[in-house]
Amino acid sequence: MKRLFDVLSSMFALVLLAPAMMVVALAVAGGSEGGAFFKQVRVGKQGKPFQLLKFRTMRLGSEARGQLTVGGRDPRITRIGHFLRRTKLDELPQLLNVLRGEMSIVGPRPEVPKYVALYTPEQRVVLQVRPGLSSLASMEYINENEVLGRSNDPEGTYVHEVMPAKLHLDLKYVREQSLALDLRIIFGTLTKLFG
Repeated sequence: MKRLFDVLSSMFALVLLAPAMMVVALAVAGGSEGGAFFKQVRVGKQGKPFQLLKFRTMRLGSEARGQLTVGGRDPRITRIGHFLRRTKLDELPQLLNVLRGEMSIVGPRPEVPKYVALYTPEQRVVLQVRPGLSSLASMEYINENEVLGRSNDPEGTYVHEVMPAKLHLDLKYVREQSLALDLRIIFGTLTKLFG
């Protein structure tokens, strides 16, 4: 049932949003060197790695200077990248990840291998489900980059404070998941973004 919902939702959204996504892709590609899309290895269901898709929001070669972004003061982010990150439009290409079965509309946000390696055995339970476009944790930490931007040690703050708190919410989702909860998270996310 969940997979059918994911397929139908992602197909509908891709058709509906195709014109907007084309405009964003052209703006990103024309705004700075490096093309429109960014691919990054993330850890999916059962620990299987996959290529997560995003609209590129950072300058070419930025990942070599650290994986975490730190809000408005991060000089690696492009001019349009700031807007895309704030509105979460950079995440739209992940609808293709959903359609391919690598992600779900709702589920724990997929993490990079570097941070998954730090998970405790209990936290690794989140890998039993497909990662998602949105989650309880992503609603709670919708302004995560700004939180990290206020820290003198963004990576330390992420690893020791933000990531454990997000994983606590992700584990709650894994225990309680249902279509009703998924719909609540979808509408909650849209409300936070556009309300």
